[in-house]
Amino acid sequence: MADSNAPGALLEIGEITKYFGGLCAVKAFSLSLPQGALWGLIGPNGAGKTTVFNLITGLIPLSAGNITLDGERIDGLEAHEVTRLGVARTFQNIRLFSSLSVLDNVRIAYHSHVEYGLTDTFLRTKKFLDKEKDLTDQAIDFLSIFKLDGIAEEIAKNLPYGEQRRVEIARALACNPKVLLLDEPAAGMNPREIIELMDLIHFIRDRFKLTILLIEHQMRVVMGICERITVMDFGEVIARGTPKEIAGNQTVIEAYLGKGVATSAAG
Repeated sequence: MADSNAPGALLEIGEITKYFGGLCAVKAFSLSLPQGALWGLIGPNGAGKTTVFNLITGLIPLSAGNITLDGERIDGLEAHEVTRLGVARTFQNIRLFSSLSVLDNVRIAYHSHVEYGLTDTFLRTKKFLDKEKDLTDQAIDFLSIFKLDGIAEEIAKNLPYGEQRRVEIARALACNPKVLLLDEPAAGMNPREIIELMDLIHFIRDRFKLTILLIEHQMRVVMGICERITVMDFGEVIARGTPKEIAGNQTVIEAYLGKGVATSAAG
């Protein structure tokens, strides 16, 4: 059940499967994401959505299938190699360095691209000092894009939840990805923060020319910003389509959405 409307996909996922012992967590999952797509991945808890993210990013190995990014196979690579090639992600539970400043959280992401070695670091050579200043300047400029420069020196754990999520997304983008995976970014947010998040996701897609795959249980977010949606249940894809098509899909309604959500989205 592959997507047929995404020729020349940036991210191509071919029938990936994952077994944990005798349990099949993901079965023959396929997805073709074209450049600039804003795509949703939804389904009940335990459907296999986060496992798909973990497979894409190299956190766990495939049992079968293949994953290609911009024409290059990335399955079988280590997580840091996948990140370097252009896939960044956020997590369901925010994973900032809570005791570090906002600035340092973003600076850490830039260090995946540094060109000095351990000797330069230990000896604090001119190369090291010049590059560190350059990274700091880049990070501050980047924070200003997200209107976070005013809290650059704040400790991450002291920020409101919505701002912590923005910092996490900013850190992921500092890795200079081609594809951004967002795992339940609206979790724990209040209605105002959700509206701001929706605007932010649109902004970063357009500003950075990104391809975005989004896991989310907040149907207001999914139906409001995603152009196409894939639905999973029990590790398998049960539907694909536009938000309107998904809202009217009886299989999806029975498995996940419920009549109230579907009626609201269709309207």
